[in-house]
Amino acid sequence: MIQHIELSDNELVAVSRTALAALRQALLREAGPAASSCIQEAGYAGGDVVFECFRDWLRAQGKANPEELEMSEFTHRASLFFKELGWGTLTVSALSDAVAMVETADWGEADPQAALDHPACHFTTGMFADFFGRLSGAPLAVLEVECRSMGAPRCRFLLGSSEVLQHIFQEMERGTSYQDAARQLA
Repeated sequence: MIQHIELSDNELVAVSRTALAALRQALLREAGPAASSCIQEAGYAGGDVVFECFRDWLRAQGKANPEELEMSEFTHRASLFFKELGWGTLTVSALSDAVAMVETADWGEADPQAALDHPACHFTTGMFADFFGRLSGAPLAVLEVECRSMGAPRCRFLLGSSEVLQHIFQEMERGTSYQDAARQLA
């Protein structure tokens, strides 16, 4: 049986999607491109609480620690967990030996009506960097390469070392697809 997550017991609060989108919009308007880093930093700062809540949630269901789960079980449980928190569902897979990929067609931070020209789930990139970094036991960077706020059918995040994602980002700036850039690392 899936355990309900008590927000106040886990140092979490509920914020509406509308409020999160309005905060992003106001910060981008007032601070310009620097706002992205600020929002990402806030997400990163809260990643540890989200990870510990996930660990406790798994234990309440009699499941192993996240690090001990098989990938398919981890993906299933993580998707249920994030859905319970109101973020949406997700899948985790490998894009290459050096890059993991998180995909979601219903992520709460994305705003399909925004019609932005760049990925905008900045809070999520920070939160995922901390959350999945704790899971892997090593610092991770996160790069959003597709976003529903841009009209894409899903949000897609790449996870890897900062060096690997820097390579992918530089290749994307040259016009290479992120898939091809990741294959170059194999």
